[in-house]
Amino acid sequence: MQYVVRALDVSQQIQSLLLEAADEGDARAQALAQQLAPLSIRPRKGISRDAAFPLLLFTQELQGLQSAGLGVVEALDALCEKDAQPARRAVIARLAQHLREGQRLSVAMQQQPAVFPPLFVGLVQAAEGTSDLPRALTRFADYETKLQAVRHKVMSAAIYPTILLVVGTAVSLFLLGYVVPRFAAVYHDSGRPLPWASAMLMSWGTWAGQYAVPLFGGLAGVVIAAIWAVRRHGAAAIGWRLMRLLPGAAAKLDLLELSRLYLTLGTLVEGGIPLTQALRLSTAALRPDTMHALERVREAVQGGESLSDALQRQGLTTSVALRLLRVGEQTGQLGTMLARAAAFHDEETTRWIERFSKAFEPVLMALIGLVIGMIVILLYMPIFDLAGSLQ
Repeated sequence: MQYVVRALDVSQQIQSLLLEAADEGDARAQALAQQLAPLSIRPRKGISRDAAFPLLLFTQELQGLQSAGLGVVEALDALCEKDAQPARRAVIARLAQHLREGQRLSVAMQQQPAVFPPLFVGLVQAAEGTSDLPRALTRFADYETKLQAVRHKVMSAAIYPTILLVVGTAVSLFLLGYVVPRFAAVYHDSGRPLPWASAMLMSWGTWAGQYAVPLFGGLAGVVIAAIWAVRRHGAAAIGWRLMRLLPGAAAKLDLLELSRLYLTLGTLVEGGIPLTQALRLSTAALRPDTMHALERVREAVQGGESLSDALQRQGLTTSVALRLLRVGEQTGQLGTMLARAAAFHDEETTRWIERFSKAFEPVLMALIGLVIGMIVILLYMPIFDLAGSLQ
């Protein structure tokens, strides 16, 4: 994206310039390279943000060009010319420039941490020792494809219930905040006695009509707080916490996280990265509490304990995964067995997600319909009584 940079030049004059950069750190580095001392760096307002760097697509295209016989610099130049997004093109151009300066590809990627995650850099670094970069790129592309497939399954299962919940809540709030107060005013003027349940609802309507402004302000405050929480913690993190509140979901989501851990570890180990380093790189894909447990696993492995025993002691295994890991340790195929454990639990989790969504969606729809239906029935019960008395 574009950043507005105010900086001091060599003559101590304040300059303002517009830079295409992947992040604020990259914009600062570009200003320093132009012999400027940055004073302030801020994103340019009034323009749309460029899409995030497509790491999976970049990996697949670089692997294809490498397999076709192009050198790394030539492949990067070709990708740079092809990309129409200035920010993405700048990322690739900086990689090529660092390579021309004699740096290794992994070192060049480390200078753009906002774009290239440590796991990707680690695989590239291991491949540089064996001169087998295309295979490392293929391995990361397969890993990222599997992760995206799992995310897609979870998101697909959550979209329809989320829409139902939002629409149902909006309709209920509309009835309680707008329709009920107006019915309450009509029934209050009529002077007729109301059924108990309807009287309670009308009391709410009278109160809501009197304090409409504070209620609206409180609702707006809740919406603003929710938006702030999403921007600070991320929609994915908040959605993960909310899904854990569903009945039976916490255990399956923990299993899904273990599956992601096994997949990450298996990819790194098969890529030639030492086990202790693979454990350190795998923490980026986990929740904070699981990250601490995995750090203790790494310390135990460094002390000579087997991976299966260390994971079992920290509660990071299942019965199936433990057996597969022990077989992998005995046969020297630990990476393969980790990948098989991940695939097994992915299939198990996918089946649970499908069953749960099929059962949860009609239950949620029935609950929303019941709430809205009860409000409507309580609103019209006095009218039904009046109609019965007139017959």
